[in-house]
Amino acid sequence: MVHLGKSGLISLFIALSFVLPIVVAAQTNSTAASRKAYSEGLQHLQQNDPQGALAAFRKAVKSDPRNVDAQNALGQLLLQQGDADGAILHLREVVRLRPGLAIAHAYLANAYESKGDIDAAIRELRTSVKLAPKEPEAHRSLARVLSKKQDVDGALSEMRDAVTLAPQRADLHDELGSLLAQKRDFESAKKEFQTAVAADAAYSPAYLHMGALLSATNDAPSAVEWLRKATELSPQDPQAHYYLGLALVSIDNKAEAMKAFQKATQLSPQIPQAFAQLASLQQKSGDLDAALVTYGKAVELTPQDADLRNTFGLLLLQMGQGGAAEKQFAEAVRLRPDDVGFRGNLAVAYLQITNFDAAGDELEKALAQAPNRADLHYDYALVLKLKDKLPAAIEQLQEAIRLDPTLVDTYYTLGVTQWQHGDFPEAAKNLESAIKLKPDYAEAFYTLGTVYKQLNKLPESATALRRAIELQPDFVGAHTTLASVLRQMGDTAGADAAQKESARLSKEKNSLQGAVLATNSGKRMLAAGDVDGALSQFRNAVRLSPSFAAAHYQLGMALTQKGQKDEAMAEFKRASDLDPRLQIPPQ
Repeated sequence: MVHLGKSGLISLFIALSFVLPIVVAAQTNSTAASRKAYSEGLQHLQQNDPQGALAAFRKAVKSDPRNVDAQNALGQLLLQQGDADGAILHLREVVRLRPGLAIAHAYLANAYESKGDIDAAIRELRTSVKLAPKEPEAHRSLARVLSKKQDVDGALSEMRDAVTLAPQRADLHDELGSLLAQKRDFESAKKEFQTAVAADAAYSPAYLHMGALLSATNDAPSAVEWLRKATELSPQDPQAHYYLGLALVSIDNKAEAMKAFQKATQLSPQIPQAFAQLASLQQKSGDLDAALVTYGKAVELTPQDADLRNTFGLLLLQMGQGGAAEKQFAEAVRLRPDDVGFRGNLAVAYLQITNFDAAGDELEKALAQAPNRADLHYDYALVLKLKDKLPAAIEQLQEAIRLDPTLVDTYYTLGVTQWQHGDFPEAAKNLESAIKLKPDYAEAFYTLGTVYKQLNKLPESATALRRAIELQPDFVGAHTTLASVLRQMGDTAGADAAQKESARLSKEKNSLQGAVLATNSGKRMLAAGDVDGALSQFRNAVRLSPSFAAAHYQLGMALTQKGQKDEAMAEFKRASDLDPRLQIPPQ
């Protein structure tokens, strides 16, 4: 199997399928009773009766402990059943009785390796090589175990000997290439893989390993060609489909990559990386429901993967499932308590379920670990703002701007907070800064227009509101506020036209697309503390698409912050009825 390590380098050592024959070739001068029991054991094996075979082999060994075939058969059968200690006991006896038999040492090495005693396995395999220096399998087996011991140089030496003894064997060239890849000698590794397919054009592992190597060394187009061949030769190999998917992602062929990952997961439901890659593509394609299920399977397979839990939590947040997201982030933090990013995400999940105290606690812990993280100061400011601690929130936002002057939402949120705190000139200044950084920020133009209105700068207000409408023509709140401003300016005709357009939009925007836009806008306003503006957007979303569950859920969140708990609960219930995945948050 091929694995990609955290460093991004490729580990291409292949676990050898060294199936040992059940009997030693040389017959022994054992007693008749022992030979009879041994023969009965073989018959039981042919009949797929391992327990009967085990009893017969035990009987043969008891009748004549010097029956090498019976000792060997019993040792190997015990090893197959997971009893390494029992196997070693009998295989040692085989070695004692036949110390010059190379294969007997190899059998014993296999038992030691199964037990985890790699040093003992290496010792026995070195003896096997010494006894049979011209046998390529002896060198190959020793190379495999040396690689497991991280002695790649020693493994390379033995594998080169194996290739020299059997230069026509594709599998040996392939395994030598795998070891060379571990040593980062990629060009030599490629030559061995090419030699392998030249020796046997149907040897699929070499195509797989060459493709994985090319992919890891940033030659994705060539990797795709080799990996397609691997899947053609071995269509039931999940690893081939998985690595083909990775290469296809690298060349931005997401549709084909998704098919490859789906095939990999169908062939082997135990490859968590394939599920994670498939879920990522499903999420990016907008199929959030499918991604939710697929990420869940990946987490089920690797519950100790903190990064995967964090990614799953982010999807749950995206889908408005803050309670479920909180569980994933909390587990990620438990697995990796020093990761401030995980802790910050946990705080966001608490925010989504309106547990402001818990959110604040997590952010304080995160800031203690990383006081120079601007995003953490921003998130903490949101918590303080939602708890009506506006002066403290303003301080956190100002610190976030000091640490990172490019965070556009920080200026916007600071402007909204100062506006709520009654500092209209400073609010306007920071909203203008947000617009300078993001000239297409419709919500910032809308809020700036509202602030200008309160500063009695009506022409400036009208200009800002018109710009908001240009950027987002279906922004009902901007049309409504513009109508009010124009009426104050004495432009009755303009006010009537704006009001009429507002009414028309409210009536005609009964579509899911409009509801999604309004809901997303409302979520940004709610995050910035503009609850009234958010309520307007969420109510508009519900009017646009009464069956859009997320709009009802977000409206419930906004109503909760306004203290209108009965109405909020009705919205949460409606959201849950429409989409059972949207759980009613605890009150």
